Amino acid sequence: MRLHPFLISHRMSLSLLSVFIFLQVFTNVVFAASNEESNALVSLPTSPTSPAIKPPSPSYKPPSFPTTPIKPPTITPPVKPPTTPVPPTSPPTYKPPTVKPPTTTPVKPPPVQPPYKPPTSRVKPPTMPPVKPPPTYKPPTPPVKPPTMPPVKPPTAPVKPTPIPPYKAPPVKPTPPPQVTTPPPAKPPVNPIPSPPVNAPPVKPPYKPPTPPPVRPRINCVSLCGTRCGQHSRKNVCMRACVTCCYRCKCVPPGTYGNKEKCGSCYVNMKTRGGRPKCP
Repeated sequence: MRLHPFLISHRMSLSLLSVFIFLQVFTNVVFAASNEESNALVSLPTSPTSPAIKPPSPSYKPPSFPTTPIKPPTITPPVKPPTTPVPPTSPPTYKPPTVKPPTTTPVKPPPVQPPYKPPTSRVKPPTMPPVKPPPTYKPPTPPVKPPTMPPVKPPTAPVKPTPIPPYKAPPVKPTPPPQVTTPPPAKPPVNPIPSPPVNAPPVKPPYKPPTPPPVRPRINCVSLCGTRCGQHSRKNVCMRACVTCCYRCKCVPPGTYGNKEKCGSCYVNMKTRGGRPKCP
């Protein structure tokens, strides 16, 4: 199983980074240990200073030995390994697979055909004869005649007017005398023969509408409408319409249904706005 080259380089960079961190920590530890040793050597415990006692000056002076100064040990600086620059790690970038576009075969254009030339006919068009302009028309000039003088007639004798006959009035006819008519002689009256009696149908008296009931005061409209609308499904609506009709027509038909004609045309012909009969 082969790994991607990017993963291989990533692992190598991680390993180099871990080695570098380990060396850095190791050098820091060594440097700290050497510093502690140098501090321990330099800061040695000193004996407390005693008050200066002047010894008696002996007559004999001991020989003085040359004192050599004690030099502290030279501390060598820690050797730092060469630091190799770690290449910056870039996050993995996803590269989409390159899709090759489909190769299309070039379409060859059809061969260009030469332009079509119609066959040249050898027939020559008929040549038209040259058109001559029509001759200009000159109107004929009439011959000029000399004016002729009318012949002079001799004067004629004056004509005498015919005499008008006198007006004659139409003859008037005489009116005849009025004729006198004599009346015919009177005849004696003759008794007519009596005809048998004919049974004539009895004459019907004219139809009289039923007399409306007596006018009742408004106090009785509610009680009468209560009995009229007692069996109605919508009693409140029936009561309002019945009381209105009672106030206007001064009548409420008896019973719970029908008998509207007993209250006359006022009760029968009263309509609502929709054209329906209003009075119950």
